[in-house]
Amino acid sequence: MSAASTRAIVIGTSAGAVEALLAILPQLPREFRLPILIVVHLPADRESLLPGLLGARCLVDVREAEDKEPIAAGTVYLAPPDYHLLVEGDGSLSLSSEEPVLFSRPSIDVLFESAADAFGPGLIGVVLTGANNDGARGLRAIMDAGGIGLVQRPDLAYSSTMPQAALDACPGAQALTLDEIAARLMEARSGP
Repeated sequence: MSAASTRAIVIGTSAGAVEALLAILPQLPREFRLPILIVVHLPADRESLLPGLLGARCLVDVREAEDKEPIAAGTVYLAPPDYHLLVEGDGSLSLSSEEPVLFSRPSIDVLFESAADAFGPGLIGVVLTGANNDGARGLRAIMDAGGIGLVQRPDLAYSSTMPQAALDACPGAQALTLDEIAARLMEARSGP
């Protein structure tokens, strides 16, 4: 992994997401400078508790993404319930209420594909535990653009379907434990 070229990290997860994210994000130091954009499949009809839950345990800033917000270094952005989260070419975030993808809004594929277009080889994509195939196509887009693909080991995931689908779609992705994923992200922290 070339830390100097990394510009952003995207993470997608679903069933078992809270435990997986709590194993990774609190390990990041306060001086971690890369932005992290996260899609978690959430119920559309209620407010997400994730920003508060994760923010209370993390040294980096954790917040729900807002439409047209510029992406800031060292910040974790969570897609709000019932909105796709996208990265625009100018480095800002956008929210969309377009149709669900693979029955999901927010969709991991939508975030990953837009981030691959915006950041190209400067992107790390991470697929964690989940019970459908969302994220596999998006991770392939990241890797096709020259980015890096990291996947939670399916045998250690709460739900193996999503990481296994990502590995099947992206044979070049690295299958790692949650601690190994956290370590790889910290290796990239010195990127611009």
